[in-house]
Amino acid sequence: MIFNDTFRGKKVLITGHTGFKGSWLTVWLTKLGADIVGYSNEIPTTPSLFETAGLAERIDHRLGDVRDLPLLMRTIDETKPDFIFHLAAQPIVSLSYTDPIGTLSSNIMGTANVLEALRLLNPDCTVIIVTSDKCYENVEWVWGYKETDAVGGRDIYSGSKGAAEVVFHAYHHSFFKRPDCRVRLATGRAGNVIGGGDWAKDRIVVDCMRNWSEGRSVELRSPSATRPWQHVLEPLSGYLTLAERLSKDASLHGESFNFGPRAEQNHTVLQLMSDLSEHWDFASPEDAYRVTDNIPFHEAGLLKLNCDKALFHLQWQATLNYDEVVRLVGHWYFDHYRNHADMYALTLAQIQEYETLAADREVTWAK
Repeated sequence: MIFNDTFRGKKVLITGHTGFKGSWLTVWLTKLGADIVGYSNEIPTTPSLFETAGLAERIDHRLGDVRDLPLLMRTIDETKPDFIFHLAAQPIVSLSYTDPIGTLSSNIMGTANVLEALRLLNPDCTVIIVTSDKCYENVEWVWGYKETDAVGGRDIYSGSKGAAEVVFHAYHHSFFKRPDCRVRLATGRAGNVIGGGDWAKDRIVVDCMRNWSEGRSVELRSPSATRPWQHVLEPLSGYLTLAERLSKDASLHGESFNFGPRAEQNHTVLQLMSDLSEHWDFASPEDAYRVTDNIPFHEAGLLKLNCDKALFHLQWQATLNYDEVVRLVGHWYFDHYRNHADMYALTLAQIQEYETLAADREVTWAK
């Protein structure tokens, strides 16, 4: 059974459910039989997977800001969730340069408010705080960062994610280790996530799909930047695995886990764009993109994760190879733009394909 059927019939609160990852998680949990409450301050993009898939009609959809502590507390108290996935955040690196205070308040105080609400209410629930691989102090070494490596950041976005981790661990040691605490928490770190339904600003795959749908090429500002690309379902399977195990195993309380792709999936931006273009109707890759030297803000050239801890404690490992990631992403957008497909049905179908591949490859959560 998928995740041991842990989520069937359970109340699950997702903050940031209208975002890219939050929408995929919402679809997957509805498939798994969960009763979803979504809490977000807005629908962040137009278009969005949330609207394209008609998710507002399928769940208890609520508008609220995680920086509004009284409203957040009322929502948790009223809905009494069995599980909480905290994904609400300002996720765009470039926006952190134009709105640093908004980024810091969303990513740090938003996380602090979730933890404060849990401290005050002490509900009986399992909580996954989602941060980012960019929480690490990135010195661009060639081996993967481990959960024990220093957190920090040279830009506002990375700093906000590092600070959220610091806040989490301070709250855990200060309040959530008490004998009467009914809350179990952990953090999940992942990055370089791609997949259908992402329309966020200044993301290279998004820019490509939007431009290609209109018959235009795209500008590559950092073609040599290397990233460990992973499909959105990979970290989500990690978060769900962690939630399932944490709900049964108190030894995982207060821990942090990396969720990343296979080691061979480090590819340059240029390689990814070339491979994605093959799933569209270009005569040659040169028609799909052009390389420039326009780099408007700092981005790390190399950042990857060591996921040994997740493998050892959770028996979690990535399922997809690089070619499968590219195919899933390219097909989702092509079907959306060219075939005007039912995107809820398509998203469900890709989740089913992912579950089947995981089961065939004997990945533990899919057995």
